[in-house]
Amino acid sequence: MTAAEPQAGGGRSRGHRISTFLYRRPKLVLALLLGFPLAWLLAVYLGSLSMLVLQSFFGSDSLTGQVVRTLTLANYIELSHPANIDIFVRSILMAAMVTLACAALAYPLAYYMARYASDRVKGLLYLLVLLPLWSSYLVRVYAWRLILSKEGIASWIFSELNLDWLLQGVLHLPVIGGPSLSVSFLGMWLVFVYVWLPYMVLPIEASLERVPGSLLEASADLGARPGGTFRRVTFPLALPGVIAGSIFTFSLTLGDFVVPYSLGNSAFFIGQAVLSLQGTALNFPLAAAFTVVPMIVMAVYLLGAKRMGAFDAL
Repeated sequence: MTAAEPQAGGGRSRGHRISTFLYRRPKLVLALLLGFPLAWLLAVYLGSLSMLVLQSFFGSDSLTGQVVRTLTLANYIELSHPANIDIFVRSILMAAMVTLACAALAYPLAYYMARYASDRVKGLLYLLVLLPLWSSYLVRVYAWRLILSKEGIASWIFSELNLDWLLQGVLHLPVIGGPSLSVSFLGMWLVFVYVWLPYMVLPIEASLERVPGSLLEASADLGARPGGTFRRVTFPLALPGVIAGSIFTFSLTLGDFVVPYSLGNSAFFIGQAVLSLQGTALNFPLAAAFTVVPMIVMAVYLLGAKRMGAFDAL
């Protein structure tokens, strides 16, 4: 026992010296904690993005499909073709419409969760919002493809309600219509809103949770009506949460290829174009140039979101 005590005391003393050494050097502790994650970020994430951008300036042999490692702007000149411009405009408009719809649907639910729901009801609503994310993304998309098909439950409901004329009228509308809901921009928009809605609800709810109730009471005491309180107090303070949610919905829609591939028509989106150029045409430099465009769009979007304080709501 007496021989073991000095050894134990020595271990404690050694641990005390190490902790004291680290306590006096907070920068060293920070470097030890963040060194490996930052190295991984620089080497894997930023490194791969840098290689992607570099490859977008390479050429491609039209006969063999081999990448020609000679710097050129031919890929970016190709992007200015009207057909490619249509792809970018179509993708950005779809991302914007999905984001607006998600915000309109998510805000009332998030407001109820933050202001009126009891702890038990709030937990249940959290579960219902997150429940779709527990299943496979592909399963959810293909399930919606069956639901929106011509023989699916959506068409059956319209038929039972004697609203076939309404459904056919919508499907005959230019741009958004198609042979059926499962092969139309409208159906694609519905599925996008469904799969990305949880990513809008949670940031808005977190932002509304941080709005002090005393501000709402003060607004009411000063004579403001509920509508005025919402416009001048609640919504401005919750706006960073809306923008934070829009970062997810906009970026995820902009680069997605599964939903357009499953429910779209011959009109390509950015994700489909990249998939086609890599998998069919084997034109990797042009595919890399296509991916640079959404990167630039999201960089501008993120700069604007940062100025509006969206990152504080994440």
